[in-house]
Amino acid sequence: MSKGDLPNSDPISGRWQFWIDRGGTFTDIIARAPDGTLQTSKYLSHNPEAYPDAALHGIRAVLGLEADDPIPGDAVSAIKMGTTVATNALLERAGEPTLFVTTRGLGDVVEIGTQARPDTFALHIQKPDCVYAEVVEVNERVLADGTVERALDLEHAQAELEAAYATGLRSVAIALMHGYKYAEHEQQLAQLARRVGFAQVSVSHEVSPLTKLVPRAETTVVDAYLTPVLRSSVAQISDALSGAEGTSQLQFMQSSGGLIDAQKFRGRDAILSGPAGGIIACVETAKQAGFDKVIGFDMGGTSTDVSHYAGAFEKAYETEVAGVRMRVPMLHIHTVAAGGGSVLRYDRGRFRVGPQSAGAVPGPASYRRGGPLAVTDINVALGKLQPDLFPKIFGPDQDQPLDADTAQRGFAAIAQQIGDGRSFEAVAEGFLHVAVEHMAQAIRKISIARGYDVQGYVLNCFGGAGGQHACLVAERLGIATIMLHPLSGVLSAYGMGLAKLQCEHQRVIGRPFDAELDAEIERHISELTQVGHTELQQQSAGADQIEVTAKALVKYRGTDTVLTIAVADHHTMRAQFEEAHQRQYGFVARDKVIVFDTLIVECSAGSADVNAALTETTKAASHDPSSRTRFYSGGEWRDAPVHEIASLAAGDTVSGPAIITEPTGTIIVEPGWSGTINPHGHLILSHMGRDVEAQQTSTEADPVTLEIFNSQFMSIAEQMGIVLRNTSQSVNVKERLDFSCAIFDAEGNLVANAPHVPVHLGSMDASVKTIIASGQAINPGDAFVQNNPHRGGSHLPDITVVTPVFDEADEDILFFTASRAHHEDVGGISPGSMSPFGTTIHEEGVVLDNIKLVERGAFLTERIEAALSEGPYPARNIAQNIADLMA
Repeated sequence: MSKGDLPNSDPISGRWQFWIDRGGTFTDIIARAPDGTLQTSKYLSHNPEAYPDAALHGIRAVLGLEADDPIPGDAVSAIKMGTTVATNALLERAGEPTLFVTTRGLGDVVEIGTQARPDTFALHIQKPDCVYAEVVEVNERVLADGTVERALDLEHAQAELEAAYATGLRSVAIALMHGYKYAEHEQQLAQLARRVGFAQVSVSHEVSPLTKLVPRAETTVVDAYLTPVLRSSVAQISDALSGAEGTSQLQFMQSSGGLIDAQKFRGRDAILSGPAGGIIACVETAKQAGFDKVIGFDMGGTSTDVSHYAGAFEKAYETEVAGVRMRVPMLHIHTVAAGGGSVLRYDRGRFRVGPQSAGAVPGPASYRRGGPLAVTDINVALGKLQPDLFPKIFGPDQDQPLDADTAQRGFAAIAQQIGDGRSFEAVAEGFLHVAVEHMAQAIRKISIARGYDVQGYVLNCFGGAGGQHACLVAERLGIATIMLHPLSGVLSAYGMGLAKLQCEHQRVIGRPFDAELDAEIERHISELTQVGHTELQQQSAGADQIEVTAKALVKYRGTDTVLTIAVADHHTMRAQFEEAHQRQYGFVARDKVIVFDTLIVECSAGSADVNAALTETTKAASHDPSSRTRFYSGGEWRDAPVHEIASLAAGDTVSGPAIITEPTGTIIVEPGWSGTINPHGHLILSHMGRDVEAQQTSTEADPVTLEIFNSQFMSIAEQMGIVLRNTSQSVNVKERLDFSCAIFDAEGNLVANAPHVPVHLGSMDASVKTIIASGQAINPGDAFVQNNPHRGGSHLPDITVVTPVFDEADEDILFFTASRAHHEDVGGISPGSMSPFGTTIHEEGVVLDNIKLVERGAFLTERIEAALSEGPYPARNIAQNIADLMA
């Protein structure tokens, strides 16, 4: 147990609060006692032999109750909880069977979706199962301007709904064409569905009141599918409370980062319920320590969640989870399958980590339940997790310590399989390097790939396994400072206590910037603020003082790419949008109209004063280590002191190699790092050289290096695609994603490609080899264009840009990069360059045959213009083609 002070005052003194994060492997609980102290505990989320529900078991344990005792409601003032119930139900397709109701002729709209193929190389396509059971198409149609083209046939709709109800369906999702703005037909259908008897009725104008029928319908279906499952989970906890009716308060964390009353918690808001609490705590605790730029690194048992903060919480408004797209506000979190339970395997000369997980049962091999080797076993085998310092909760009866011998034997067996004489330690550390690379790549995607330099950030590590890998991940990224909060092992649960009550409302505006816009936006903000104020007052009597934040989703007319900016007058918003567009996409389109797409008004209430979270550290305990041990790092066993974090006072310093234990986790201070306790009790790790270069990987061929380079090359190709998409002005590239990127060796052979378009990638190496064989001088800073189908091209609109990469002396070519993208117009007998009436290649468009686009860093614009203007059918949109080629 660890103790501290409450981060926000309890309005009802003398009662308990519980902050809970129910994760995939562990359920973390922080209990705030009546005297203000904090107690922490951790339980396996799935342990049916010991208890039916980990959260209730933990609450009862703190209150000293027996397994079936009701929880006295008059002893509890608040239970604030993040849960994976909705996420698991979506992953396992275990939600409530749902009826989907839509406009006549659009019954397949959700199944068809965007027609995107997530795995473009799969020969056997397996589409995700739809999350609805049946579809009803109703007779109605409203046009985009509100004109009722076909009135709603309520008699037909009632017959269809009654027939679906008779089959056993009790949940319905209603999403009609243009229903986000003209909601009368949806409202009538919702009333009818409730009269028929449907228990759950989700309508799109309430669930996701935004344009685009496909994501709006998908989000509504998800809400109807998951909300009944959540209600069951909520009821399980509510039913366990007894006495003092009305005085207990059960709240859940939403994906957007705010709490909501349990009765208003719905499926669309629950997907990132647990991780959102981690981001809230990560940011607030970093601010307390004096850091304003933060990379959140939350490593748990199943996966690692990473996040980015530089002054404002980043949110995504359209995302995909388990093959289902949703359009609801979520904190921007990137997840990679590299948690403590990620399965390790040696596969055809490669060290593979994940994405499969050992889960809580059976768990990693060291859990004594016959599980596979996993990331946790690496640290157990290498001495970084000491069984004597870990709770004895393993084995069939949950009473045994971690099993280091089994973990070591597992790695020894792989060493024998490889057969080159390496030790089990080398094998285990090899897997560790691969896992660290996966985690580093995830952080690069949410930072470096979006234009942020992580070397100026602090890495705030938390989660049960975060402290074990913090130094290695930071070294891989070139980050020199790491922060670990005293409650880092349960920080997501701590975030539940720091979070505020919050509600968010959206309204489609869809008009260009002009002088009349400002007054209209003020009116909409006032209306949505009043709605939010009323909602918060209904949830909490203390919600009289609310904070209001208004944001705008803004885009260029004719595009789907929106950017989020703060609401201000239209002149200020224009400047903010252009600055953000330049930073993220590399250009500003002065000739395009800027559109205010959607208004978002966020209302929040409640205190989140992290400054009182923990008292200043004034411990006078001994700084001497409690014991000594050794762990394997950098190819050798190293002697290391073991410090209990409770024995370290403000200003105390620990130099690596060392192990620091705390009640909810283990922190490894690697060689080259030192840690200092700040006045708030945070452990701040710093690289002893102050600056740390991003760790370089050996080029010596072995299974570990092979896997790491494979990951790095794939990441480079993927980031090439991100940059190409961001900087391009073409709809084909930015929105249709009709492009591909790859890396080739000095002879033009394919090394690695991103998962882009197979028809591009299958012949792109021939284009590179053609340029090599052309006899042209290839110098540093050169780039070539090619679209000739006889020289590796596909069809003429697919133009390939090939760039050589030289060594540091600019003498030898190390490798080539190439990008192929579909261009809007390269000439031909009709616009679009793809006429079905063409009989020769020149009737399709202009052939660009090994033309040098850039020479020693200088764009040869005139040469490209001349090439695109040649022949009887020149390209019509020459300027656009050149701009995209230069991107």
